[in-house]
Amino acid sequence: MRVLVTGADGFVGRWACAALLDAGHEVIGAVRAVPGGPGAPPGWEGRLARVHWITLELADRPTLDAALHAEPDAVLHLAAVASGAEARANPIAAWATNCLGTCELVYAVERARRRCRFVLASTGEVYGRTASRPSLETDPVAPCSPYAASKAAAEDAVAEVGRRTGLEVLIARPFAQTGPEQRSSFVAPALAGRILEVARRGEREIAVGNLDPVREFLDVRDVGTALRLLLERGEAGTTYNVAAGRGIRLAELVERLSRIIGWPVVPRSDPALHRAADIPYLVGDGGRLAGLGWRPAFELDQTLAALVASLRGEQVVGAAAGRAEG
Repeated sequence: MRVLVTGADGFVGRWACAALLDAGHEVIGAVRAVPGGPGAPPGWEGRLARVHWITLELADRPTLDAALHAEPDAVLHLAAVASGAEARANPIAAWATNCLGTCELVYAVERARRRCRFVLASTGEVYGRTASRPSLETDPVAPCSPYAASKAAAEDAVAEVGRRTGLEVLIARPFAQTGPEQRSSFVAPALAGRILEVARRGEREIAVGNLDPVREFLDVRDVGTALRLLLERGEAGTTYNVAAGRGIRLAELVERLSRIIGWPVVPRSDPALHRAADIPYLVGDGGRLAGLGWRPAFELDQTLAALVASLRGEQVVGAAAGRAEG
């Protein structure tokens, strides 16, 4: 299968590309224009050597149409403003990329009359603040952030094209993920980075936000495998939680990171790090995805250890991807 992957050089994108290549698929990696031309992220040149890199801007129709001249059998749409903090800082940009950019891409597929699969990577955050148990795909969405709202709108846009044209649309809703090379604008690397910094200085206290919320943390490598599986086996017109149904309080996340780093810390609440719209409980029911044969390959401590290793500058690229059974 020839797969066009947008945002192929991003945190999730590189692992998704690796999972696709490992399964024997052909990958067209679409990325934004950069000096020197498109290519693999630093350190990934070997792992992603077989990716055909192209430049794509979601707001530029000629580059969208050019990307589809390669006649992909499937599109995996990952390009997005993926950080909730960045989306809150510039909600207009988040809507422009996550919603309008998705519209531009799916309408380009429609213009090209491609009979292909279209997998949109959305987010488990679309369920909002109402859940007290793992969310099901049939639960109502109630986004409470610019990031989640823009993703929910993108879901509606691609679903409409699917209903109207017969495009094989699938929606993936990954819950929180982490792992090697994740940016510090996300909670796990942010906390790990603070612990490493105070350890370097010989101190114990770290600034934290609200540590009461319960979160599910998936390994990004398992998410890459899940997205590959949806491209191969997912049912068109269906939404899939990418989730394992296991959540922990953020306070426990701090404890686990401290143990892995080997430096006990004392959390200090910092009002500047608290969010008014924190989601108290964000865990997903992954039964549909499990029905396709997906199982997480990494335990949380393995994932956090890989994250810490990457923050220390150690190479983790060669680590095995997740697994799918059946």
